[in-house]
Amino acid sequence: MEENPQTAHGLRTFFTIWSGQLVSLVGSQLTGFAMGVWIYSQTRSVMMLAITQVAAQAPYVLLSPLAGVLADRWNRRTAMIVSDFGAGLAVLAAGTLYITNHLQFWMVVLINLWIAAFNTLMWPSLSAAVTLLVPKKQYGRANGILQLGEAIPQVAGPALAGVLYVAIHLGNMALIDFSTYLFSVMLMLFFVRIPNPPRSTPEGQAKGSLWQEMGFGWTYIRARPGLLGLLLFFMMTNFFGGVINPLLTPLILDNWNASTLGFIGTLMGVGMLAGTLVMSAWGGGKRKVIPLLGGGLISGLFLAAAGVRVSLPLLGVCGFCFIFFVPIINACSQAIWQAKVAPDVQGRVFAVRRTIAAGAAIVSPLLAAPLADYVFKPAMAPGGALAGLLGPLFGVGAGRGIGVLISLIGLLLALVAAVALLTPLVRRVELDIPDHAPAKPAAISPDPATAQ
Repeated sequence: MEENPQTAHGLRTFFTIWSGQLVSLVGSQLTGFAMGVWIYSQTRSVMMLAITQVAAQAPYVLLSPLAGVLADRWNRRTAMIVSDFGAGLAVLAAGTLYITNHLQFWMVVLINLWIAAFNTLMWPSLSAAVTLLVPKKQYGRANGILQLGEAIPQVAGPALAGVLYVAIHLGNMALIDFSTYLFSVMLMLFFVRIPNPPRSTPEGQAKGSLWQEMGFGWTYIRARPGLLGLLLFFMMTNFFGGVINPLLTPLILDNWNASTLGFIGTLMGVGMLAGTLVMSAWGGGKRKVIPLLGGGLISGLFLAAAGVRVSLPLLGVCGFCFIFFVPIINACSQAIWQAKVAPDVQGRVFAVRRTIAAGAAIVSPLLAAPLADYVFKPAMAPGGALAGLLGPLFGVGAGRGIGVLISLIGLLLALVAAVALLTPLVRRVELDIPDHAPAKPAAISPDPATAQ
């Protein structure tokens, strides 16, 4: 493919943004690991972990529609700078509170809310920026590269975090994270320029009050049933995934130590890295919905297998294979949405996607503790309601309850993907909905921070 200067400039800008986000994500991996270990070591409570995870998700539901409007009104560079700087300040606050011996559990909840509130602005802005910087035929690979930026920190992050947590503790790890946010902000301030998008017919219909523009994304999706079906698939997937998240840390820490938790996290990061490398090289093919839904089916089956025994090799292999498909699923989905949604309304549409998908993960983590502690653990104890039926496969004992719950969630994830594959509306989304019309982006304004 012959590359024109405009395309080359867009790709350079894309990789500059990606580099800053990669460094920032490494720092965030350190802080996220340290906060999780600190909370569990202080409380030994699955519910407390679940509450902090809900706090990290709630702003995506409550604030994403507003963030989408801002992402479309502002230059995407401005929105990303505000996002990184605001989240960095929250991390700085966490480090300062820990070092001064003032950090408490309820403060971690507020800090997670603060970080997530600013991160809510990053996702629609970055996703919409890719559409302006990368040729349409490269959307799949570009999103694979973005997933790579999330995979690399998961390879190095947990093992490094496990060592650093013992050596320098949460406070200094948070200060390192703040410096990575600052690096990303400086990179975008001095080296990034993003063009304003061309105007589309739907964008003209979206003009109005802030509330009208916030509702436009939902109207846009509802008018395209295939995209709505794809969104419902992710909503269900995120709901069941939300139940799993608070269970993994206690499952490992109750049977092994923090270094084992770091090892499993790193191994899963390697799996994610492998998936991103495959996606970056492959691009997802012409019918990206097939690897998207097929990957969801296979990954669910691997998760189901992970809960069968308390076995480190089994957990490592299944964790690797489960996470391998995640970047493929996410990158294929993103490429479909970027091709089908007009560039100048992507902020609003993508924000509504995030609101609905993340909304499913708000309540589900809170279900993990009661399901594990009051249903599945007693049921798998000697003489429990499920011990006779499932004991020959899973083993008997209170600790086996979490394994049964994880396997059940894996089977439900596989079922959701199978149903979506059998639904023509979702399976044919790329054939039934036309791509947005190709157009050259508008010229970059002299002041890239000027609102659109």
